[in-house]
Amino acid sequence: MIASRFVGAVVAAQVLAQIGTFTLPALLPGFITGWSLSATEAGWLVGAYFAAYVVAVPVLVALTDRVPARRIYLFGTTLTAAAHLGFALLAEGFWSGLALRAVAGIGWAGCYMPGLKAIADRLEGDAQSRAVSWHAAGVGIAGAVSFAIAGMLDAIGGPVLAFLLGAAAAAIAFGIGVAVMPRSVPLRLADAPAPSALLDFRPVFKNRAAMAWIAGYTVHTWELAALRAWAVTFLGLTIARDGAPGWLPGPTIIFTVAGLVGIAVSILGNETAQRFGRARVVAVAMGAAAVLALVTGWSSMISAPLAAISVLLWNAAIYLDSSALTAGTVQAATPGRRGATMGLHSMCGYAGGFFGPLGVGIALDLAGPASAFGWVLAFGHVAVVTLIGLVILRRIGRGG
Repeated sequence: MIASRFVGAVVAAQVLAQIGTFTLPALLPGFITGWSLSATEAGWLVGAYFAAYVVAVPVLVALTDRVPARRIYLFGTTLTAAAHLGFALLAEGFWSGLALRAVAGIGWAGCYMPGLKAIADRLEGDAQSRAVSWHAAGVGIAGAVSFAIAGMLDAIGGPVLAFLLGAAAAAIAFGIGVAVMPRSVPLRLADAPAPSALLDFRPVFKNRAAMAWIAGYTVHTWELAALRAWAVTFLGLTIARDGAPGWLPGPTIIFTVAGLVGIAVSILGNETAQRFGRARVVAVAMGAAAVLALVTGWSSMISAPLAAISVLLWNAAIYLDSSALTAGTVQAATPGRRGATMGLHSMCGYAGGFFGPLGVGIALDLAGPASAFGWVLAFGHVAVVTLIGLVILRRIGRGG
């Protein structure tokens, strides 16, 4: 019961820390117009968050093998709140927005995996796997709901109000971290290896089982970040060009529904993986996601309802292997090096998160964001990357 309450509290804090992360993608069409951004600049603006995360996460997560995760988490929530507050009050264009997005990325690096490790360190086996799944679900719910919340608050008081909410939520997450997170590092088992040098990932690279899951997670985040960054813009342009029936909701609501459906699929995917095997579920999910990426790109040439349905299905396929990939890495990690393993997992994954939105932006600028073929090219590159990632995952996994 105590463990359940602890997991629930940490997941709640993660939801609050995450709630403002996708305010920018949700409101991206307005920023593209207001700041006169090219599609590539918009991709950089979204991707800077992931790039900064990649730089910060190996240090911050590896530190959790040495100092209480609580300290890292409180640092992360502080930066997250400051970044959202800064975006609300100080951002005036591309460069200031880029800097603040980078600060937000460092903040999430101090929240995401350190918060997950705080949970994982207290559980083992199926209980640990399920807790990882619920953690992923909580973060995913926050990401999904953030689109609808951002759209609603933008309609009421503009983007400033939306970003202020993100700052306030992160501040509450800080308070939860103070209240519930352990003040000490978990005891190391007598037979566990001592932590290696802070940024020495060589022992992790030798763990082929962990590296297979890390490769899959890199591709997963590439495609998820690409869709999250551009879905609202894609749907908005499709509706503006082709029109839409009165029953079709607006883009932010559509993608909120997509995100919530994705969370249910993620939980189902983890349970299915425990029954039928992670490798099989991940292969099905990645293959389906590649096909649906292509379908989504072409759907804008046909109708807005088809584009919306395609986004829903593609997002669900992406989420199908989300928890299974992370749980695979956690369980494959060597005792005593879980922090370093999770740090590399997150660093590689979010590197994909940087390239996904940027790749879409570059493709759109090559073909023109108003061009339907531009979206075929933009989402088509994600399909290619997904299939390459599946091949790499299976080869490394067999080698282990």
